[in-house]
Amino acid sequence: MKEKDRKALKEWEEIKASILNATTIDSSLSPYEIEKKRQWLEAHPIEWMKYFFPHYAKCEFADFQRKAIKRLIDNPEWYEVLSWSRELAKSTIVMMITLYLVLTGRKKMVILAAATQDAAIRLLAPYKINLESNQRLIQFYGEQETFGDWSERQFKLKCGAAFLGIGAGDAPRGVRNEAVRPDLILLDDFDTDESVLNPDVLDKKWDWWEKALYPTRSVSVPLEIIFCGNIIAEDCCITRAGAKANNWDVVNIRDENGRSTWPEKNSEEQIDTVLSKISTKAVQGEYFNNPIVEGKIFGPRKWGKIPKLTKFPFLTIYADPTQSEAKGTAKNKKGSMKAIYLLGKIDRTLHVIKGFLGKMTTAEFITHIFTLYDYSQRQGNVPVYIVIENNSLQDPFFKQVFKPKFAEENKKRNLSLTINPDEERKTDKAVRIEANLEPLNREGLLVLNEAEKNDPNMKLLDEEFTYFTMSLKFHADGIDCCEGGNRFIDEKMVKLRPGITVSRKRMSKRNKHRL
Repeated sequence: MKEKDRKALKEWEEIKASILNATTIDSSLSPYEIEKKRQWLEAHPIEWMKYFFPHYAKCEFADFQRKAIKRLIDNPEWYEVLSWSRELAKSTIVMMITLYLVLTGRKKMVILAAATQDAAIRLLAPYKINLESNQRLIQFYGEQETFGDWSERQFKLKCGAAFLGIGAGDAPRGVRNEAVRPDLILLDDFDTDESVLNPDVLDKKWDWWEKALYPTRSVSVPLEIIFCGNIIAEDCCITRAGAKANNWDVVNIRDENGRSTWPEKNSEEQIDTVLSKISTKAVQGEYFNNPIVEGKIFGPRKWGKIPKLTKFPFLTIYADPTQSEAKGTAKNKKGSMKAIYLLGKIDRTLHVIKGFLGKMTTAEFITHIFTLYDYSQRQGNVPVYIVIENNSLQDPFFKQVFKPKFAEENKKRNLSLTINPDEERKTDKAVRIEANLEPLNREGLLVLNEAEKNDPNMKLLDEEFTYFTMSLKFHADGIDCCEGGNRFIDEKMVKLRPGITVSRKRMSKRNKHRL
């Protein structure tokens, strides 16, 4: 035996032993008691999974998992795509569902397809090892291993069901379990990073699924299809399957409010720790089903030394609020965040001096405005306009919440700062950002403060430029704030210097960074 085979066998035996130890049984149960309990468990699938798989079901099931289990058990003819983030147990739950359907006699021929045959064998291993070593399954459903039909890629159960693992491109035509054609097809790890980068390879893989694997079904027998996979590209097998599925369940590590979607397992602190160790691009792709592309619209940013603040004709603190009081890290979600940036312009060059970007309470939002004002005054008595975006939807919040709290902070600090509400009606967010900031960035007229390069708020702003697309797949509240501040400065300069306008004739030039 080769060393790698010896090592694999040892690992296999260790896993079998752990399952054996985790699934202790009550040997005093009579056949009648076993049958009675079996019927009750089968009528309650969640409890069935908890009882037979205590080594997997260590945490309470999340609501989205319960709903998926019900859909997949109640619908024999069904097409489901599960785009659950990493750490949400999609493959494990699909395994428990599949074994429930097989052992209760609802499905007879299961095909598990993956990108390669080796991957399919790896994904089939938990099914096989549980059927061999799970004492509770054996006590309630009997030994399932059959002599001569029990390999790592293909095995048949004594209850009559069969499993087959295949890789994309294999020849599945004619696959059947005696007279039974496939009635449950699982596709897991079907997309690869390499295949989605090559349209020809992607088309070939999708054609294989539609023309070779799917037609192995019987027209007259219900077929259940379950795709498991994250969205790793705008065009991939998962997005194509999602467009055709009865249900496409997209669940991220955090919900739209920035909270853990499975708090029973993944705490906020644990998520923060994990996400902090990898890049924003990796976070969005692996945990938020958001495959973002670098440099699609904006080229690299210019970092530079900011002139002495007294050299600016005036400065602007532009604030872009949201009405949410949620707090948390900026990597929580794609949705809106509060943004406040101190901006200044000399000639046509926009300088982004300092700012705050993220989820924050209204009190923190107001405190940050005063922090930026204090910062601006350290180099001298610099004129500062404080501007807050205030459209028709934001106006009630502005009047009823923001203004009174701002007045309280003014009084506490013995200041008399005034707010300029920006009530201008705006066009499409993505169009405004590209039209008004991309030309400045391209011409080197957008400068980020190099002294703030390691500040998390400036880093996040730089990331927003990097991952900006016209479809706004990544949040863009910081750069939207900068766009609003830039527009305010241009309009104010026109009023202060009649006859002098800020040229934007180059803004219609072609953007070489846009694909």
